[in-house]
Amino acid sequence: MIFRSILLVAASAAAVVASSDAFAQSKGDWVLGRWKGGAYWYPAVIQRVDGDQLTLQYDDGDRETTALAKVRPYDWAIGKKVECNFQGKGDWYPGTISSLGGEAIGIAYDDGDKERTKTGRCRSR
Repeated sequence: MIFRSILLVAASAAAVVASSDAFAQSKGDWVLGRWKGGAYWYPAVIQRVDGDQLTLQYDDGDRETTALAKVRPYDWAIGKKVECNFQGKGDWYPGTISSLGGEAIGIAYDDGDKERTKTGRCRSR
């Protein structure tokens, strides 16, 4: 019975940590935001917190103030599927993160091309 109670407490704690409201929202945190409420998630750093409003500096240089509900924890890691602006020419292609270090990101595109670029040229769904 004690073991089962411990499992229930652990599961409850994991659910709280996994909720989008549980992650840190402090100046300097790296997050994913939906630029102008669009369909894609872009990497950004929180520049300012004012209640439930966050000012984000996106990795591509854009900046906006948005609701906390439109931000999620930064979850990009090796193996994650993303789309990137190949060579910065404006065309977006699907690929998988093959390396990641700060704003530097390696992409293995689905068509076989590879590229080392910046996170500001990538997005996720």
